[in-house]
Amino acid sequence: MKKTFKLNIENKHPDRLLESIKHEIRKYIKREKRKPLPDGVNYWDLKCKFAKNEEEPYSINFNDITKYINEASDEKCESFYMEILSTEGIKEEKTIEDEKEDEKE
Repeated sequence: MKKTFKLNIENKHPDRLLESIKHEIRKYIKREKRKPLPDGVNYWDLKCKFAKNEEEPYSINFNDITKYINEASDEKCESFYMEILSTEGIKEEKTIEDEKEDEKE
């Protein structure tokens, strides 16, 4: 998803508009995570970029998406850009020996 969302639309309440934007983003994320995983892949890793108005997009943490959207709304920005791309993620399985080494450190 690469999309610019407008935060000020005539005849729409800003709070309802903000909630509909968040709903659309959540729907997209759920759809991406439901896709079947290729062989050797454990999960879908989501790479996110964000920009207010006409700024250059910068990388953000997936867990901070709503924080940045709320921040843009609070600053009365005209629009914001959101980019969410799913990539293949591979988690390495920890062995008991690795866990013991982590505890020693």
